[in-house]
Amino acid sequence: VAPVTAAIFPSVAFPFFMDLRQPELLLNNTISLYLTTEPGVTVGIWHTVPGSRGAEARGKDQRWYEEALADTHPVIIYLHGNGGTR
Repeated sequence: VAPVTAAIFPSVAFPFFMDLRQPELLLNNTISLYLTTEPGVTVGIWHTVPGSRGAEARGKDQRWYEEALADTHPVIIYLHGNGGTR
């Protein structure tokens, strides 16, 4: 979303009309999580496992995804900005 559009319509999500709390409706192997970084600051994140683990991830709950973060596979953190779009 262009900065001007985001300034005029701050509550419009991109992709348009997508519920950012349910990324699994658009992205395979993905769930929404929240991290409290300091008192009063909560950051919404998406956790996506690689396609090679897609079959294993199918139908799993949040606990499985959290445990997947602690395995021996590398974790890539992508920080894209603060436009309210995750």
